[in-house]
Parts: sequence; structure tokens; C-alpha cells
Amino acid sequence: MDLRDLYQEVILDHSRSPRNKRVPEGANRTSEGHNPLCGDEVRIHALVEDGRIKDIGFDGSGCAISTAATSTMTEAVKGLSVHDSMKLFDCFHSVVTGKNAFPDLDILGKLGVFTGVSEYPMRVKCATLPWHTLRAALENPSQKVTTE
Repeated sequence: MDLRDLYQEVILDHSRSPRNKRVPEGANRTSEGHNPLCGDEVRIHALVEDGRIKDIGFDGSGCAISTAATSTMTEAVKGLSVHDSMKLFDCFHSVVTGKNAFPDLDILGKLGVFTGVSEYPMRVKCATLPWHTLRAALENPSQKVTTE
């Protein structure tokens, strides 16, 4: 199976059955994100304790790529330190924006399937919206995020 097939499979799986689509009990970090171009709206809810993302979830609605990106992001950052989750954001962002043509797939893990998004500039905002919203939730929870 090549990366494109895996990309399609992961996008479809996570958009049909998103993981962590819920508000975690005790969430103490929340932010909202909106992509007016596509209509994606996401709210990230995280429980952060001792500098670590103990639990994370989301609600909202969006296109298949946005939903899958949010779902896979929540799986990837749950249990990470805030610092490490932001390093993962930087790595993911550089890949989907096409700034890193040779990503370290060991760091990205399952998120590596999103490398193909860089070929579709209109979809980059869909894939990065949850990550920008997570950053806002962790750094400035009152801030609303928009892709415009």
C-alpha cells in the first residue's frame, strides 16, 4: 500500500469514526477555530496538568480532512507534554505546507499520512486548523482562531 492509499484510508476512517470527539471531564483549556473557506468549525478541549496533556477532545464539524486531522491530532498529543505537542505541531505544519519534503516519519507517526496535503493548497488550512486551535488552547485560551 502506498502513502496515497494510506492517506485515503486514514482520512476516511477518522472522518467517519472520529476519535476523542467529546469534551473531556475537567477540561481546563479550550479554544475555538474556524475556517470560513471550507466551513470547518472546531473546539479543542484539553485537560492539562503539570505541563502535560492528560486528556483531549473536540467538538464541531468540518470536512473530511479537517475532522480526520483533528481526530489524529488528539490521538497523537494525548499524554505528551505541552512542549512536545508544540514541537509535533511544528513538524506537522512544515510537512503539510510543503516546507519539509523529507519529514521524519518516526516523529510524525500516523500523522505522516498527511504529507500529501501539501499537494492540495486549498486543503492545508483544513488540516492545520485543529493544530492552530490546539496551540491557542494551550497558550491563550480566550483567543479564537481563524484561517483567514
